[in-house]
Amino acid sequence: MADTLKMAQIGTKHGHAKGVYEVMAAHPEVEMKGVFEPDPDRRRQLKDSGDETWSAVHWFDDISEILDDPEIVAVSSEGANREALAHTGQIVRAGKHAFYDKPAGDDYARFHEVVEEARRSGVLIQLGYMFRNHDGFERIANWTHSGFLGHVFQVRAHMSTWLPESNEENPVLGRAGLAHQRGGILYDLGGHMLDQVVWLLGRPNRVTSFFQNAASETRDFMDNTLAVMEYPRAIATVDIAAMEVQPMARRFEVYGTEGTAILEPMEPASVLRLNLSEAKDGYSAGWNDVQLEPRARYVASFASFVRNIKGETQPERTLDHELLVQETLMRAVGSLAG
Repeated sequence: MADTLKMAQIGTKHGHAKGVYEVMAAHPEVEMKGVFEPDPDRRRQLKDSGDETWSAVHWFDDISEILDDPEIVAVSSEGANREALAHTGQIVRAGKHAFYDKPAGDDYARFHEVVEEARRSGVLIQLGYMFRNHDGFERIANWTHSGFLGHVFQVRAHMSTWLPESNEENPVLGRAGLAHQRGGILYDLGGHMLDQVVWLLGRPNRVTSFFQNAASETRDFMDNTLAVMEYPRAIATVDIAAMEVQPMARRFEVYGTEGTAILEPMEPASVLRLNLSEAKDGYSAGWNDVQLEPRARYVASFASFVRNIKGETQPERTLDHELLVQETLMRAVGSLAG
């Protein structure tokens, strides 16, 4: 395979579309061929915005220019949530690898079909969950899987945000734009935390959720949400609201019989708090401040994606894991039985 991989992007309405494009374009082994945005008004808006990134982009006029080009081996799917699953299906059907930003739509059966098609054709699908190569989350996962924390009996994740009632620049990202989505803000952001929860604990036996409109003028939007995952010997909770004062106090906590790990803030992350019942592995009994390496979003995970495509490494998360995260999210928002 050629040293330089040719890639493209479909969609720009996802909240991470610009950041992902910039990470892809900056990778030394990738040549970005351009972007297709199906909404002509959105494309015109970005072209005229004066933004340095979008001004430098080559804009395709039709999606077929990407899908029918044999030189383009991978495509990022960065459309709005309601359109990205269809785009990802087209990418996979064209025999191209997909970097698919979260969440994987709201039709689990359709996503499952796309994943099975990817398996048959031998292409990759990597979901864009931004904490996968985060130093703090990686350490917590290693401590959990190795038994360093003892038996992990509780995980608590808090990942709230602040959204405007309406977003004039990109309407799909405001509270009004997300109101159609079952589960509201939990649907939009919950996958980031569920990706970590099921990586630590696996598939929950039962998922129970609570939804509330606590402060939004858009009455159909669920802005205050909680999901509870029950395991045979553990409980995990994920709570997400849409109106938390900035900067948000995002926090991830893991409690085991021999140790506790608390990550706050998640970004920028400089310290992970570790509490141990007894000294081990160079850490003292009681509280330890573990210094973390700052890592920009997506850089390491996209670099891994490139290595996977080149056959140098295997994916860090399997397609079965991607399915499990989406299944758990759909159970949490009530689209699948709990």
